[in-house]
Amino acid sequence: MTLTAFLASWLLCLAAAMTPGPAVLMSARIGLREGLATGTALAAGIGAGAVFWASTALFGLSILFDYAPSLLIALKGLGAAYLCYLAYKKWRHADEPMQAADTSIKARSKWAAFKLGVLTQLSNPKGPIFFGAVFAGTIPDSAPLWVLACLLGLIFTGETLWNIAVVRIFSFEKTRKGYTNLKGVFDRVFGGALAILGLKIAAT
Repeated sequence: MTLTAFLASWLLCLAAAMTPGPAVLMSARIGLREGLATGTALAAGIGAGAVFWASTALFGLSILFDYAPSLLIALKGLGAAYLCYLAYKKWRHADEPMQAADTSIKARSKWAAFKLGVLTQLSNPKGPIFFGAVFAGTIPDSAPLWVLACLLGLIFTGETLWNIAVVRIFSFEKTRKGYTNLKGVFDRVFGGALAILGLKIAAT
């Protein structure tokens, strides 16, 4: 596996983590309502959930493809179509503001916040589809286990640190508008990256 392919896999996963969605919205809510300490536990749970989905895509799919190679072709086609569809949605809704934070969330323990982060990530059905599509296009079957372990570690770190940053940003009301104003630009950039990846997967 080349360094370029490794970095491409991680950067796409990091870009997905940074895209406003269920995990980012939950981090914003916890940041506004319960502060940095509880939000950090939530972010760690979100990172753990991402590692679960990524591990399923890395190991489960690779074993399955050994017995049914035609499924890899099907996944690439479905993954490419899904990524292009997601890119279209991101571009179309780029100028829509993020939802207002739900201030009804009650204070919770750090363990409860961690579990909430895991459940938030696992309840998103786009997780396994996204990771499967990215890895099918960038991770070769010959990649050694230590490389996959490093990738999973970077996915956890990226997810966790990004959501901690979101918690920190949204814990200050005066900075919330500034972040929200960047949503349109970020969604368009991420949408373009998804479209390029989708076309690459379809063509290979």
